[in-house]
Order: sequence, then C-alpha cells, then structure tokens
Amino acid sequence: MNDPNERMGPGTYLTPEEAKEFHKLFITSFLIFTAVAIVAHVLVWNWRPWL
Repeated sequence: MNDPNERMGPGTYLTPEEAKEFHKLFITSFLIFTAVAIVAHVLVWNWRPWL
C-alpha cells in the first residue's frame, strides 16, 4: 500500500498520480459536456431564435 506521507494535503485520499489521472478525466468530460451543450444551443437557436 502507498505511504500515507505521499498523499496530497489533508483530507484527500489520492496520490499525485491518481489526482492527475482524475483531473485529466474531469477536464475531458467537462469539454465533452460543453461541446454537447453548445451544439444543443445552436440547434435550438436555428429552430426558434430567442433574441
């Protein structure tokens, strides 16, 4: 098991490598969500402009 002294800060259970992996997954999923939201807004705007 990993040494507790390798953990990042108080209250976290991630090693630096795990934190980087989680951050990469979080950013990727956020960008995909944002792209889907932009496409949805463009499609709705083309269907029925709201301004």
